Amino acid sequence: MKCPYCGYGESKVVDSRSTDDDMAIRRRRECLNCSRRYTTYEKIENVPLLVIKKDMNREYFDRNKILNGLIKACQKRPVSRKQIESIADEVEKRINNKMLTEISSSEIGEMIMESLKKVDEVSYVRFASVYRQFKDINTFMEEIKNLISNK
Repeated sequence: MKCPYCGYGESKVVDSRSTDDDMAIRRRRECLNCSRRYTTYEKIENVPLLVIKKDMNREYFDRNKILNGLIKACQKRPVSRKQIESIADEVEKRINNKMLTEISSSEIGEMIMESLKKVDEVSYVRFASVYRQFKDINTFMEEIKNLISNK
């Protein structure tokens, strides 16, 4: 960080605090050359995550789409809103931990199904039937047989 007054490249931090909205850190610095003080702000760089859809279009990641899909799959099932939020949080965390700028919608769908299977099997089958677009009753039955055999 160069001093805005003399251009010297070294300074010491005199004071650090969070901003009012906790979205950045405010640092008071003192130039080691001219001893003048100045303020810098440090904040997290948000790199937008893009989702690659099946038709190869790209759109911004939207956590609400995950929540809406989970709410529909868990309708009239003994799955609490807290559990749904937890699944969405877990999936979002796993995506962010991959440190990617793009991810396929199919990868996200698999993560959701993996988490949903542990919570409620009926909700899992509902989500899978929409996500995997079962064409007929046979593919639906295969998924149920896989579910039963993996117990």
